[in-house]
Amino acid sequence: MVMSPQDRDLTDQKFMKMALQLARRGLGQVAPNPAVGCLIVKDNLVVGRGHTQVGGRPHAEVVALSEAGDHAKGATAYVTLEPCSHHGKTPPCAEALINAGVARVVVAMGDPDERVDGDGVEMLRDAGVEVTVGVLQKQALENNLGFVLNRTISRPKVMLKTATTLDGKIATHTGNSQWITGPDARRFGHMLRAKNDAIMVGIGTVLADDPRLDCRIPGLENRSPIRIVADTRLRLPLTSELVKTANEIPVWVLTLKGNAPERIDALEDLGVKVIELCAGESGYPDMSEALNVLSEAGITRLLVEGGSHLQASLVKEDLVDELYWFRASKLVGGDGISVLQSLGLDLIADAVSMKLADHRQLGDDRLEIYNFRTE
Repeated sequence: MVMSPQDRDLTDQKFMKMALQLARRGLGQVAPNPAVGCLIVKDNLVVGRGHTQVGGRPHAEVVALSEAGDHAKGATAYVTLEPCSHHGKTPPCAEALINAGVARVVVAMGDPDERVDGDGVEMLRDAGVEVTVGVLQKQALENNLGFVLNRTISRPKVMLKTATTLDGKIATHTGNSQWITGPDARRFGHMLRAKNDAIMVGIGTVLADDPRLDCRIPGLENRSPIRIVADTRLRLPLTSELVKTANEIPVWVLTLKGNAPERIDALEDLGVKVIELCAGESGYPDMSEALNVLSEAGITRLLVEGGSHLQASLVKEDLVDELYWFRASKLVGGDGISVLQSLGLDLIADAVSMKLADHRQLGDDRLEIYNFRTE
């Protein structure tokens, strides 16, 4: 039975949604590769499925084709990112799809990597495979914005995460901040950590709270991200939880050039990676340069949990893509510590605009997710 164009579009969207769900399993685990999902569908039945594996290999298409076996011949492959066309550590996925005999490939979005960038689609079409591009492209871009930014402007996707009272405070006037939110919100925060390549805080947060910045959800302990500290003068204590666990979960420190060599040596001897940067206009490490360096190191998704100076500097430099704001049903008052330090604005017209993308209730707390790119 021949499908109508409308029915075919609906079918394509149904299976691409499933492929996108598969792709999300790789978030925080596959950098510097993209998190890709793939379904092999024959006679309206899924005969193979796969997502990019830990470390970026094998690719989603290879996993799905392996599961499908001989059923791949004449089938349709749904892939959330254009299949690669270049020889790297593994042969091209476009070639694998051709060799398996798939009749049609449905692609959510093109791959901006200069080694692919349309060549994968061209390879498939040259081999006689029917290709459809652009099915649920917006959702696919949301999945892989970090990879796209890494490949196009050399920086990761940057997400701010903050937990405040209803009046926008992150601590009392004494600096006390544990715990503003309840267990449901904190658990969601740990899930966020598991979906990112790295987590960053300012040295003030480390000195105040001595955090571990790991993922403490049973079964996901091995998904703790790289931990990064913005520390201008290398004040990170050698006895801190971060340093003590640096050989278990990587710790990187972003600092200015010119710190005492013996201090750098002491941290590196304990397993900490020290990254020296130039100063920006504020006198602190230049955050644009910092993000470029992190991108070159393979980081595609960066979660920034604090503090107020670090987050404000990223907002001021227009380097933030998304905000996760947890609001507790509590009030602290005007003498509490505000979520952001000064942005130096004189007019409301100059205020930073965001778009509410999602919201949900987490116990007594509320989570709001905002996009900074509103166009």
